[in-house]
Amino acid sequence: MTPNLQKKNNISIEGNTNAAKTIVFANGFGTDQTSWNNVKQAFKDDYRLVLFDNVGGGNADLNAYSPIKYNTLNTYADDLLAIAADLELEDAVVVAHSVSSMITLLASVKDPKYFSKVVFVGASPRYLNDEHEQYTGGFNQPALDSMYEAMTTNYYAWASGFSSVAMDNPDKPELGAHFAGTLSAIRPDIALAVAKVIFESDIRKEITKFQKNTLLLQTQHDIAVPSEVAEYLHHNINGSTLQYLDAKGHFPHISAPQEVIKAVKSFI
Repeated sequence: MTPNLQKKNNISIEGNTNAAKTIVFANGFGTDQTSWNNVKQAFKDDYRLVLFDNVGGGNADLNAYSPIKYNTLNTYADDLLAIAADLELEDAVVVAHSVSSMITLLASVKDPKYFSKVVFVGASPRYLNDEHEQYTGGFNQPALDSMYEAMTTNYYAWASGFSSVAMDNPDKPELGAHFAGTLSAIRPDIALAVAKVIFESDIRKEITKFQKNTLLLQTQHDIAVPSEVAEYLHHNINGSTLQYLDAKGHFPHISAPQEVIKAVKSFI
C-alpha cells in the first residue's frame, strides 16, 4: 500500500489477509471506521477486510481536506477508486453506510471492475424533497438551513442533540454518546462544509448507469432517510433487493449489528 494513500485515508487492512475475497467497509458522515467494529468481527476469518476514513473525518489526513476540492461527492468517489486501484481490488464486496453508499455508486459507475456486490445501509440519492419530481427526500431547505445555523451557533451542542435523535435508541444512550464523540471530533467548519455537500447532493441521474448486485438495508424508522427513499432506490436500481431490518435509527450497524451481519451474510 502506498504510504501517502494510507495516511490520507487512514486505511486499515484486517481479517484474513490471504483470503480470496475482500470486503470494503465504508462509513457515513460523522462516524469513522470504528463504527464497523461490531460488524466486521463476523467476517474476519473468511475475508480480507479494508476499512478507511473519508477525508475530513476520523483519522484521515487533515491536510488532505480542502473545501474547494471536496465540494462534490465525486471527489470522495475518486478517493475510493484510488484505494481500490492501490490495493488491486477485484470483485470486492462493499458494505457502505449513508453517504458512502452514494460515493460507492459514483465510483462504481466511473470504474465498475473493482466491485462485484454492494450493500447500502441507510442510503439516499437526495435528502431534499423535490416537489417538481414528486420525490420525498425527507428534508426541505428551511429545515437544512436551520440545521446549518445550529451547527454554526454551537456545534458541540448540535452534535450532542443530533446524535441521540439520529441514533434513535433512547434505551441505549451510550450509542448516541459514541456517535456524538466521533461527530465532535470533526473540526466544526469542516463538518458544516461536508454536511452541506451531502445534504444538498443529488445522485438520482447516476442511478440508471449503476449495474451492480445491490442489497438495500433500511431500518423501521430513520430520521435521515425515510422509507420512501429506500423504495425509490429499490425501484430504480435494477435487480436490487430491499430488506427492512428489525432496528430503528440511522445506524443499525452500531445499534443492531447482528441484524446487519445476518443480512450481509445471506447476501454475499
